[in-house]
Amino acid sequence: MMGLAQLGGPIAALSLLLLLLAPRRKERLAALGFTTFGAVVLGAAIAPHHHLLVLFGGLLLALTLALGLAAVFRSYPWLLPLLALACVPIRIGVHVGGSSSKLLVPLYIVIAGAVVLLVWDLLAGDDRARELAAIAWPLGLYVAWTGVSLLWSKDVGEGAVELLAFYIPFTLLAVCIARLPWQGLGLRAMYALVTAMGIGFAIVAFYQYETRDIFQNPKLINANSYAPFFRVNSVFWDPSVYGRFLVIAMLPSLVLLVRQQLGRIGIAACAALLVMWAGLLISFSQSSFAALLVIVAGAAFVFWRWRALIAIVAAAAVLGGIAVAQPQVRARLQHRTVHSLNEASSGRASLVAVGIRIARANPVRGVGVGGFKRAYAHRVHLKGKDPKRAASHTTPVTVAAETGIPGLFLYAWLLAAVFRQAFRRRPGAVSLVAGLGLAAIFCHSLFYADFFEDPVTWGLFGLAALGVPQVAAGVARPHPVEREHEAVPA
Repeated sequence: MMGLAQLGGPIAALSLLLLLLAPRRKERLAALGFTTFGAVVLGAAIAPHHHLLVLFGGLLLALTLALGLAAVFRSYPWLLPLLALACVPIRIGVHVGGSSSKLLVPLYIVIAGAVVLLVWDLLAGDDRARELAAIAWPLGLYVAWTGVSLLWSKDVGEGAVELLAFYIPFTLLAVCIARLPWQGLGLRAMYALVTAMGIGFAIVAFYQYETRDIFQNPKLINANSYAPFFRVNSVFWDPSVYGRFLVIAMLPSLVLLVRQQLGRIGIAACAALLVMWAGLLISFSQSSFAALLVIVAGAAFVFWRWRALIAIVAAAAVLGGIAVAQPQVRARLQHRTVHSLNEASSGRASLVAVGIRIARANPVRGVGVGGFKRAYAHRVHLKGKDPKRAASHTTPVTVAAETGIPGLFLYAWLLAAVFRQAFRRRPGAVSLVAGLGLAAIFCHSLFYADFFEDPVTWGLFGLAALGVPQVAAGVARPHPVEREHEAVPA
């Protein structure tokens, strides 16, 4: 069945490239058709071969729901990002590719509804194209190269799951979000929802911290039994994923506060930030606090330029000097530095070092999408079909190891394009939130990976493009950034 996966993966990925770049409706409809075909072939390759009737019934129900959602999205388009955001923390255990995975099944149904609406619009004569603007080329090429790399992947099953669960649906999600009509009410609803979710998740975390009751994650429960501090994960599987979501939830309020655009709800926004910051504190996620620092520093630099940069550098120098002045820290720096770094990073330093060696050994095409764990286990002689200790925690290293120099170049091009698009001269609130959010997730992915596996990343790709003029029948529409004041809460 892996031969089917190696057929379907490249077809779907190359079709997504055509969808992102094609200027005409017929080509885009064909691209959607081939993407669907490739996804179906991938699904057939990794689906469990027992309970076929249950699987078929589930797919039929999902399709029925998708058709209903498409009709709703046609009348109320901003329900798409609202429902997608609400589905981000909901994962359901699914047996695919020979192992059990927790996948975003409700979100996939929402995306299916959006894709049905996209087909509907194209058939009705909608000529808009290149919705993702400047990031269409690098993103399309990166997705295409990643899909093609399944042909030589060291773990075809894992690569097929990654393509089917992340790259294919999330690319479609980014396109559909970028096609949304500019609407102040929709933006305000998004701001209210993400803030409410952040507060709600923080409250759940407070309950966990008070009762010492962790949901879902046995590994975290065991770690808390031996650690000198107690980490919470709220409704998420991992404390770092929970922390990353809280950072993104704090971002809109921080940006609007700095821009002095919160008006009468300014005090309430500050209270919400305080609650979410306290919830972030008890996650003890260093990567999440690093992401928050990136947001604060980035917002300060955008609005106060070099004065903010000087203050940030001075603060970092003072904090660094205080840390180095401590005897324990100085001793760790002077003795056993590599071992201490690896211990402090929970083994991530070793993962990075071995990952770089894998990339050097396979510079042209890498080990293929999904192949990192298998290649790592082979290099360090780990045993087992699914070696958990070999999971990568650093996205750039994973990209270099799995897709080689071409993939790393396309990844860097994608980041440069999206940041240039988001941080253009005098960026509006939406563009700034998208750019800083992606910068925060990128920072977080240096320590926890999951840059492309996080649906929030792709949603922010769509938001970053939302304020850019789109082309319809060869004519650029007026730039919507001039109306960004509509997004400001009253």
